[in-house]
Amino acid sequence: MSKKDAVIVIGLLIAITIFNLFAFITNQRLTQSQIVHIWMFTIAFQVLTDLMIDDKYHGYWYFDEATGWNDLLTLTVLIPPVNMIFLNWYPFRYAFSKQCVYLVVWVIAITLYELVTLLPEPWGYFHHGWWRIWYSLAVNPFLLAIVVLYYQWIYKIEKTTIG
Repeated sequence: MSKKDAVIVIGLLIAITIFNLFAFITNQRLTQSQIVHIWMFTIAFQVLTDLMIDDKYHGYWYFDEATGWNDLLTLTVLIPPVNMIFLNWYPFRYAFSKQCVYLVVWVIAITLYELVTLLPEPWGYFHHGWWRIWYSLAVNPFLLAIVVLYYQWIYKIEKTTIG
């Protein structure tokens, strides 16, 4: 690993550490079972999405266009804690309008984070091919909605299994 790669990995490790610490310290809603479900769902969903957009169509990629070991960190421990944080504070018992506002705030936050990861090295580790930030703004609400629906499904399964 070159010095340049080490600096990029250090930046990624800082983000992973912050997201994971924050997710686990602030979690008050998710059970251990739900955390495992969300974690594994996020990894599977992200790997499938990235397989198509990154590897097949070269829309975006992490580090460089060739899939490498560094990609494992982004695929396994970067996004799952973000989904935990998102679900932990999701306003499930509030009006649909409040849920929509919450979703919009998260889409903006995720997009701003993506813009940071697009910065030149040593700060950035994410790169766009034909993908544009506007695509992320359009797609992220659907991805977050899928995470909410998956969580609700798991919650319902657990509720009927336990009670």
